[in-house]
Amino acid sequence: MGTRHDDDPALYFSTHVFVCGNRRPEGHPRGCCASKGSEKIRDYMKVRVKELGIEGVRVNQAGCLDRCELGPCAVLYPEGVWYKLDSFEAVDEVLEKHIQAGGRVKERMLP
Repeated sequence: MGTRHDDDPALYFSTHVFVCGNRRPEGHPRGCCASKGSEKIRDYMKVRVKELGIEGVRVNQAGCLDRCELGPCAVLYPEGVWYKLDSFEAVDEVLEKHIQAGGRVKERMLP
């Protein structure tokens, strides 16, 4: 993973959240995050960021993040921390504890 340098421009977003939105055919052995509700999770997270007035956070849908069996999953940068976001409660915890408070939600982190 790269290292930021003193001469790099400031981060455009303080946190960039990528929520997997990959959709595979029904019955695929790896499954997919979309069939596990990742699109609703992403939409909810985008709304909650605005409702909570959290600045500098961008929530995007990603293509396959290659952790299909563990999803629905998301990765937060610049830290590179991965979470299983399988409920609106999980989203609220990550927003509150990780993004707002700067901590981690260990029980929801992916290895």
